[in-house]
Amino acid sequence: MMDNLPSVLVVDDEKGIRQGTKRVLEGEGYEVTVAENGNEGISLAENRDFDLALIDLKMPDINGIDVLKKVKERHPNTVCFITTAFASYNNAIESTKTGAFDYIPKPFTSEELIQKMRDGYHKRQLLLEEEKWRKEREERLLEIAFEKTRLRTIINSISDGVLVINKDGEAVLFNPAALKFLGLNNITVGEKIIDELHPKISELINGILFPETFGIKSYSTVVHVKTDYELYVDATCSPVPHPDGSLAGVAVVLKDITELKQIEHLKSQFVSMVSHEVKAPIAAVYGFLQIMHDDKIKLNEEQKISYLQRSESRLDGLLKMVNDLLDISRMETKSVKREITDVSIPEIINSVYELFKLQMKENGIKFKFEQNHSEAFIKADRDEISRLFINLFSNAVKYNRKDGWININIEKNENFVVTTIEDSGCGLKPEEKEKLFTEFFRAKNEKTKNISGTGLGLSIVKRIIDSCSGKIEVESEFGVGTTFRIYLPLRK
Repeated sequence: MMDNLPSVLVVDDEKGIRQGTKRVLEGEGYEVTVAENGNEGISLAENRDFDLALIDLKMPDINGIDVLKKVKERHPNTVCFITTAFASYNNAIESTKTGAFDYIPKPFTSEELIQKMRDGYHKRQLLLEEEKWRKEREERLLEIAFEKTRLRTIINSISDGVLVINKDGEAVLFNPAALKFLGLNNITVGEKIIDELHPKISELINGILFPETFGIKSYSTVVHVKTDYELYVDATCSPVPHPDGSLAGVAVVLKDITELKQIEHLKSQFVSMVSHEVKAPIAAVYGFLQIMHDDKIKLNEEQKISYLQRSESRLDGLLKMVNDLLDISRMETKSVKREITDVSIPEIINSVYELFKLQMKENGIKFKFEQNHSEAFIKADRDEISRLFINLFSNAVKYNRKDGWININIEKNENFVVTTIEDSGCGLKPEEKEKLFTEFFRAKNEKTKNISGTGLGLSIVKRIIDSCSGKIEVESEFGVGTTFRIYLPLRK
């Protein structure tokens, strides 16, 4: 008796064949289920995956070939035999084409039946083993595909650029950031890419792949991808080894350092501008003092007083600039100690107006203040908000014309207190408006040449507004006037 013998479905309309087959196979240890017609056999096969099936070719309700088709559709790995008393070559061919493993003519002996079943069971084992390996292979392929997808997702989500090149110089892995940082529109896997890269990066990659001069270690270089400080990239090239230690390729990691380069550039410009702005008043004061101490130059009291006043004015401007620079530095380093309280914008405007009231009267400047909301409160540092409006008010007065006007309006919307400051001053040209909040920028034209200032006031204004999560808008027309619109978050 065989171990682990399969289950068998016997479909035959002849009772003697059914019972005899069942008795013989059960005697050999098979589990046998019988059906007396084709429909019953199909029904049984739908509910169970039999290892073997013996199907009579001629049955009164349905043809054995049709039963075979149904069984194989449901369970492709069931090994089926067609049995018939009307054996013919054509029937055998048709049965085999439909999926039968073998053809058994009736009558058959017990020995013939048992041998056929053993052959069929061996075939069944091979089919199941094949199915098992196929599923395992598919699972492995799915797992590999999943791992590739997961790796691709991770690589694509990295903000730094990643490019992997094999030993033949072909791209094997990259992410969208790499395309951006390399200035390329597209890369295809397998494309020879080295010659399309920036010469500095290509040199490092070739130095790793063909280490006559470099050697197997990581190297970095800074690449200027776009002009005008738009895109600077730090490229680090590292060897990728095989498990045995041999070189597989090169990994290139690209980091955007544009902001750092822009800061370096701005710092350089800033130092240059500060040096110039500090040097001019010091040189002027030094010149005045030399003249006053030169015994060869005879000065009357009026001239001496004039030189002293001009020196005082220059030093006063220098002191203001130093204080402004200190304020900007503290804001940039976030070392300003803020006392956040409820601040009333109308109250601030009224207090600032009192500081400039006399100067406005002397120049005939009319002032109009409309406040549709007296309860226009924000959460901020009071001193900073006062500084903000002092700078804006100072500009509105300083750059105004004789007998001009200043109008201020305060409104509230759902999220902001909106303060509008309009003046009838000299206004700005379009190119001047673009540089308005830049450090040390001052509009220089025939209307402003005699007006003093550090060029830092509006830069401070912008920083204060940004620190409050607000925004500022500017409208200006040269020779007509300027409008500033300040949005500060409404106290909730």
